[in-house]
Amino acid sequence: MENTLVLVKPDGVERGLCGEIITRFEKRGLRVVGLKLLILSSEQAERHYQEHVGKPFFERLLYYITSGPIVAMVIRGNEAVKIVRTMMGPTNPVNAPPGTIRGDYATTMERNIVHGSDGIESAEREIKIFFEQNEVFI
Repeated sequence: MENTLVLVKPDGVERGLCGEIITRFEKRGLRVVGLKLLILSSEQAERHYQEHVGKPFFERLLYYITSGPIVAMVIRGNEAVKIVRTMMGPTNPVNAPPGTIRGDYATTMERNIVHGSDGIESAEREIKIFFEQNEVFI
């Protein structure tokens, strides 16, 4: 079993898609073991997107992810990272097939509804940004 971080970004929260997104993961057999609604601080956003520091789009990422509430969740299951990434679809929703979260709900790269950790190590690092150990129920 592994854990992964999923964020429903401000556009997904604003559009009322949180329940639909959670339902998709649960119907697939994954478990939500941590869940919260929050507005990210600039510090949290910078830690979360640290691999993008210095890239031309970094400031836009920070602005967007802190622009409204997000839903952060820890999803648990066998090969959770890979399953979640597949269910989300490619980062650019133009390339995301129908049936994926981004393929069904997103239209632009900047507002692509969800984030999911890209590996087990990333998931471990990212979960610690959003959750204390006692907030994840395994």
